[in-house]
Amino acid sequence: MGFVKEFKEFAMRGNVLDLAIGVIIGGGFGKIITSLVDDIIMPPLGYLTGGIDFSEMRYVLKPADAANNIQEVTIKYGNFLNTIIQFLIIAWCIFLVVKAINALKGKPEIKEEADKAPVVTKEESLLTEIRDLLKDRRLN
Repeated sequence: MGFVKEFKEFAMRGNVLDLAIGVIIGGGFGKIITSLVDDIIMPPLGYLTGGIDFSEMRYVLKPADAANNIQEVTIKYGNFLNTIIQFLIIAWCIFLVVKAINALKGKPEIKEEADKAPVVTKEESLLTEIRDLLKDRRLN
């Protein structure tokens, strides 16, 4: 029974619940961004670039040999380039969405605490006075 109780306490901590909620919302947000990139941004980008598809670009290390049932060995650098381009577009979209959300929130109020003098407690005042008296003793 101790293990179950300990697990329940662990699972019900605020951090674990916050993490679970963040993962769920992040998954949904990821689908939105993927749809934005795949369905809205990529079609016009593909049209502007003339439908360039890097995925077919590769470097053949060893050609296929159908007679001996040997498959082609390649370095598929085109897929890698596609992945990098997709990542940059997704990162850019996330940046724009976060920037828009922050703009909707408004600017946070800046507290003018720097202009205020620090509040000195009684103890700090007495300790400062003692320090100053000790300094005077050493100097004389």
